[in-house]
Amino acid sequence: MDRELINQVLTVAKRLDEKNLVNAFEGNISAKKDGLVYITPTGKNKALLKEDMIAVINEDKEQIGGCCRPTSELPMHLETYRIREDIGGVVHCHPTFLTAHAICNKPVETKGYPEMMANFKIFEVAPYGRPGTEEILKGAVPVFAHSDVVLLGNHGVLAVGETAEDAMNKVEAAEAITKALYYAGALGTPLDLSEEECEYFYSIYDSKYRR
Repeated sequence: MDRELINQVLTVAKRLDEKNLVNAFEGNISAKKDGLVYITPTGKNKALLKEDMIAVINEDKEQIGGCCRPTSELPMHLETYRIREDIGGVVHCHPTFLTAHAICNKPVETKGYPEMMANFKIFEVAPYGRPGTEEILKGAVPVFAHSDVVLLGNHGVLAVGETAEDAMNKVEAAEAITKALYYAGALGTPLDLSEEECEYFYSIYDSKYRR
């Protein structure tokens, strides 16, 4: 068992709870190392989790550690780690603005926000798949070939990173960006950048996330 990874999952869970991005019934966090997946339990308040409540799952999908049952989204996490070898952390949650886009099946995109274009380009929406099953991930697999954040149709958001903290940082940024774009649209008509500027920032994204 890796106590450092357990504490990383706990830290991420509590920070996301403080930011109202997860709750007892929505959201789950995991980290993977040496073939073992450390993941949050089902139905527990993320702010009140203790070390022994983090479930540890081996390569045979057997629970070998932790006193609580893992989240019902365990199949999604296990399959996510199979997509790319560089994934060491997964965060799934239901932030208000990103989830609203997921429910509407509306991608998040802009031609007027450089930080969004350079770091994420677009938050795509994967087709609906039933929560708690591997079906929820099928439509997201192609998206993860060129992105670390995907909206799950009629559900929430799924982010991956080298660590759980890395995935958390991307979720926090994605929600903040989506919130800003929503208010920009409510305030008036967002001003698009020139095509040249858009291509410049898109090229930064492509160079950073090219695999």
